[in-house]
Amino acid sequence: MMATVRLTMAQALVRYLTAQTTRLDGETVPLFAGMWAIFGHGNVAGMGDALWHGREALPTYRAHNEQAMAHAAIAYAKAMNRRRMMACTTSIGPGATNMVTAAALAHANRLPVLLLPGDVFANRHPDPVLQQIEDFADGTVSANDCFRPVSRFFDRIQRPEQLLTALPRALAVLTDPAECGPVTLALCQDTQAEAYDFPASFFQPRLWTPRRARPDEDELAAAAHALSGAEKPLIVAGGGVHYSGAGERLRQFAEDHGVPVAETQAGKSALVWDHPMNLGSIGVTGSSAANACAEEADVILAVGTRLQDFTTGSWGLFKHPGRRIVILNAQPFDAHKHHAIPLVADARAGLDELAKALGAYRSPASWTEAAGRRLGDWAQAAEAVLADTGAALPSDAQVIGAVNRSCAASDIVVCAAGGLPGELHKLWRAGRPNGYHVEYGYSCMGYEIAGGLGVKLAQPDREVIVMVGDGSYLMMNSEIATSVMLGLKLTIVVLDNQGFGCINRLQQGTGSAPFNNLLKDTTHATLPAIDFRAHAESLGAIAEKVSGIPALAAALAGARSSATTHVIVIDTDPLVSTEAGGHWWDVAVPEVSERAEVRDARAVYDGNRRQQKLGV
Repeated sequence: MMATVRLTMAQALVRYLTAQTTRLDGETVPLFAGMWAIFGHGNVAGMGDALWHGREALPTYRAHNEQAMAHAAIAYAKAMNRRRMMACTTSIGPGATNMVTAAALAHANRLPVLLLPGDVFANRHPDPVLQQIEDFADGTVSANDCFRPVSRFFDRIQRPEQLLTALPRALAVLTDPAECGPVTLALCQDTQAEAYDFPASFFQPRLWTPRRARPDEDELAAAAHALSGAEKPLIVAGGGVHYSGAGERLRQFAEDHGVPVAETQAGKSALVWDHPMNLGSIGVTGSSAANACAEEADVILAVGTRLQDFTTGSWGLFKHPGRRIVILNAQPFDAHKHHAIPLVADARAGLDELAKALGAYRSPASWTEAAGRRLGDWAQAAEAVLADTGAALPSDAQVIGAVNRSCAASDIVVCAAGGLPGELHKLWRAGRPNGYHVEYGYSCMGYEIAGGLGVKLAQPDREVIVMVGDGSYLMMNSEIATSVMLGLKLTIVVLDNQGFGCINRLQQGTGSAPFNNLLKDTTHATLPAIDFRAHAESLGAIAEKVSGIPALAAALAGARSSATTHVIVIDTDPLVSTEAGGHWWDVAVPEVSERAEVRDARAVYDGNRRQQKLGV
């Protein structure tokens, strides 16, 4: 007779999660590092009881906002290179839908997170329950159906035994290099409490190791043929380099074959900033060195990147008339984009095989020498914008310079939306792999502080510095309190430019009048004097406001020795951004307008659109 164990659905779920393991630095460790939970009537009885019983094996953390806790879980997975992950449980209704934005973020960034929102009653006896969304034409719909388009895998658990198939499928997606992304299991609240005789074998420990797909022989031959004839090859390194653990292979490949490397937002820090083959950031927020080489490149090897518009300059960056793109990616959907030569494989395995196929090939010395000269020119331009000029209101770049100079090589900078990611992409100097953590696949305001919390949970021995604008801070700041509560110290630098400075610059750059972005340009009766220092202090942090770069440098030195989260506020100039480097970005300008400035911007826009190369 098959051995069984009688458990509620929620108890079985928790026990199953605790039985999943992975290998990290040669050690077998739990795959799930913990559960983020905000309880309500949709999960407090079922999941709450199960998590209490399982709290030793699966730690439960309480946040202050459901979207924020999911951001923290996602940031944890990214900081762990997708080797470990976390789960999140909420009540039904707003608790659940608060996580939809985070699910979309994880989906865009190909990052694993297990979302476990409470759901309505499977038996429908008390319908409609508090917070239930009723579809007049479809009785199977609940608010959790919002998760379907932003989940790699979605299931609604209406019977306990459905876990027997749903959980293995969920784990297969979460750990798959190609399919990786958010998984949502909507848990009907009555089903959470319902018992079933589960096979004891279901809870046997299982080891999940990353699959390393090797390239197809024909695809490898085609890719090697294209690269072996390249006069001006360029590598574009994406996040897949980190997730594959391919940083060392990338370095060897670049050195052995004389191929300069440019970095996407997700790929930045795959090489240390001062490696002679590292041209820095590429695209809209790119360095002049990387972008100049990209314009001339005849073969582009894109490794582990989905080639979004910021990377390609809205497909206006690669200007060589005969240019070819080889895309090395574990996901075929990405590898086949834009008529590329696909090389479907794990990044590390793919680079290994490609290096063997290329043999003694090396790009012409004139190409690497030109790249080196451009890199030297860019270093001088970057130094100029990072330096303190003594301005009463420093630029974002000058603040970045001060923060970067205060850092050790092992420190991690965290950011997300607004103007800061662009400046950081160009200018931040990462001293170690994974020292640069910027969420720019979804560019989600409010990720910064919650993301920093997840990074610190993943990397407790490294200093984590969060850089955040006043707009993002106001959107989501509650996890300052969580960081204090959990003893996860962050250094948070708040750059206050009195509004949405980045979009204000974009608005004016497309010919429009400044409107509804900076606080002074909004409809208002009065403008509040927002005291970010006092607010952060009220959440339990040490907080101070400084004026000017020397005072910021002193505050950063003090924050380094702080035992708890330390917030530093500084006023900055909303109108200044780094003009050096960069590339055009396709933001549609109105064809008809009463403003002459808009009409002029449209003429420039039409000219730039003619430079786009949408095919090979």
